[in-house]
Amino acid sequence: MAFGPMEGAILVGLFLILFGPSQLPKLARSLGQAKSEFNKGLVEGDVSNSTEDDLERGGMTESVALVEDAKSKGVEVKGRKPEDIKKDIKEAE
Repeated sequence: MAFGPMEGAILVGLFLILFGPSQLPKLARSLGQAKSEFNKGLVEGDVSNSTEDDLERGGMTESVALVEDAKSKGVEVKGRKPEDIKKDIKEAE
């Protein structure tokens, strides 16, 4: 049972009868806003990866784990950027 052009025309006709031509732009706009909000929620809800990564590091965030690693290798961290600290840790290894 495929959805063909005749069924589409019937649905458009029903929408015109039920909502009227003046209400269709409002309906389309609200559907678009709902879709964008849904997509935004999907992106915001995808934090499981960072939580799993934190758990693999023993419950520490990435920055805390970096500081602990730097201290264990004797690298100074105060007032430095994470990229510089990572580079010095690699050199210390």
